[in-house]
Amino acid sequence: MFSKLSVVCTSVLITLAAAMPGGTTPPVTTPTSNQCCNSVVSSTSSAASVVAALLGLDLTGLNVPIGLSCSPITVLGNNCGGTSVTCDAPDQEWGGLIAINCIPITA
Repeated sequence: MFSKLSVVCTSVLITLAAAMPGGTTPPVTTPTSNQCCNSVVSSTSSAASVVAALLGLDLTGLNVPIGLSCSPITVLGNNCGGTSVTCDAPDQEWGGLIAINCIPITA
């Protein structure tokens, strides 16, 4: 029963995101912000599209990695528990829900 509910909810969110008018295209700049993201997906993925649409962003034409549910890494050696990446992630604009152009941090 719960799997059916999650499929319905996901379908509704995707439909709403697709029905929303196009938003602004976020700028893609050199990543400078160390972030801990729950996941990193392609900008063409449905998950990235749904979150971007809810934030009024248009990812059409972008082909960059997108971080979802990100928070800044402020201390080196911080135990991220997710995926450590460097992104173009202005927290003040998107509240940590999405980060653009995420590149894995390698030691």
